[in-house]
Amino acid sequence: MAPVVGFIGTGNMGAAILRGLFPLGKVQLAGYDLNAEKLAELAAETGMAVAKSPLEAAAGADYVVLCVKPQHMREVLTSLRPALTKGKCLLSIAAGITMEKLAAWSGGACPVVRIMPNTPALVGAGSYAVCLDDPKLAEAQKNLVLELFSAIGKTFPLPEKDFDAFTALSGSGPAYVMYFMEALIESGVYVGLSRGLSTDVVLELLRGSVKMALESGQHVSLLREMVTSPAGTTIEALLHLDRSAVRAAVIEAVAMARDRSIELGR
Repeated sequence: MAPVVGFIGTGNMGAAILRGLFPLGKVQLAGYDLNAEKLAELAAETGMAVAKSPLEAAAGADYVVLCVKPQHMREVLTSLRPALTKGKCLLSIAAGITMEKLAAWSGGACPVVRIMPNTPALVGAGSYAVCLDDPKLAEAQKNLVLELFSAIGKTFPLPEKDFDAFTALSGSGPAYVMYFMEALIESGVYVGLSRGLSTDVVLELLRGSVKMALESGQHVSLLREMVTSPAGTTIEALLHLDRSAVRAAVIEAVAMARDRSIELGR
């Protein structure tokens, strides 16, 4: 019989992961959420079993996926203790909550996996850092977790010490990209394009650039050089960005996000 993956919390990210797993057919799905209406809609869409409480969801699952806000994690895990047994596996997507805390709050009965997703998971294009450091994890549990998340996005198995850096770069990363996209769209408006046209141009620009970076096999620096002709328009723009220390600002911003992630986990 296929293992049961039970979700506690089926908000945006939990629902996105659940929807990604549904077509695979490798696991049975169950879930609980305070929003009964949205839970029922998700159950109708995916055929998952609906639990009446977090404890019921955990009791019936082999893999318990915790998709609750970090500030609620301790309370939720404490309430789940009676249902957590040696053969189960806990998976948490809560930012900043360490494996040590997860194990302590859950009573240490079962192994713990940390996962850090990013918001492109909402459209089936997520990146997932996965920490499999817990020595209590069985090989079969490790393999299934990696198999499932690799099937719904790009998976990066990482030691826990790298999670704050991943959070700063990839977890927060979509906001940086949207911020840059906003600036490009405004620049198009500034130089005379309509806002709708500028938006379409920028979206295609990003789509094409990412496709080229993925498929060309060349480093992004070389791809940038391909566009940068001597004494041309591109070098003029790039020199202004360098004079404005944009590159340094981006690097410092990610480092500050990393430091904030560390602070939140204390």
